[in-house]
Amino acid sequence: MTLALVTGTSSGIGLHTAIGLAKAGVSVIATVRDTSRADALRSAASEVGVELDIRSLEVTDAAAAEGLIDAIGPIDILVNNAGRGAVGTLEQLSDADLQAQLDTNYLSVARLTRLVLPGMRERGHGRIVTVTSVGGAVGQPFADAYCGAKFAVEGLMQSLAPVVAPFGIDVAIVEPAAVASSFTGSVERYDGGAYQRQLDAYLERTTASFAQAQSAEDAAKTVIEAATTSEPKFRWQTSEAAVRFAGLSLADLDGSRVIGVTSEWIR
Repeated sequence: MTLALVTGTSSGIGLHTAIGLAKAGVSVIATVRDTSRADALRSAASEVGVELDIRSLEVTDAAAAEGLIDAIGPIDILVNNAGRGAVGTLEQLSDADLQAQLDTNYLSVARLTRLVLPGMRERGHGRIVTVTSVGGAVGQPFADAYCGAKFAVEGLMQSLAPVVAPFGIDVAIVEPAAVASSFTGSVERYDGGAYQRQLDAYLERTTASFAQAQSAEDAAKTVIEAATTSEPKFRWQTSEAAVRFAGLSLADLDGSRVIGVTSEWIR
């Protein structure tokens, strides 16, 4: 049976991705930072009659990540979903604030991906899906640290994709726009200070955007498709709103042009 590891599954996109993959017949290891806070995940699994292997994982803990991969063995599908947000502009952000975003949104993704690659390469197949954001394609005011980390992880994955493709490993990124989930409630926020007027305007726009947000369950359908499709592509958006927004920076919406060119560099 196909085995998937999904991070950040206590709520939102991660929860619905884990459930959806299990419904599709995939054996799912669903990780959360604290298993005592996985009641919503357990209830959702019970409601639809699927089983999940729920494990504790703080994705920024390198030793814990390595121990988990060693314990569970070969992974067929890795879904890097765990993430954190921050609202603040660079003058307000310390090095520690920047590092915190990189640790969760970039370095932990790189680490888990690196850990599963040898097994995928040796077996000649694998799928790595990373949930990024339209903020990985379009920089946004007061999302300096968040977008910086998301840009970084998209660059990492786009660089990796052509290198591992000859070994049967497909790499994808999924870019949601506004999604109704508990993620927004956990975003770190900073006082605007000298930038308060601009911050107020940004928050007003953001509030209006999230009032019409895509549901987490609907966004997860795209993650599940990216993880299971027989016609893989590199870049996915989860909604028409995400397509329009990412298109502000990207003419190459599915990533095929860039991957085609860079593949030639190493062929």
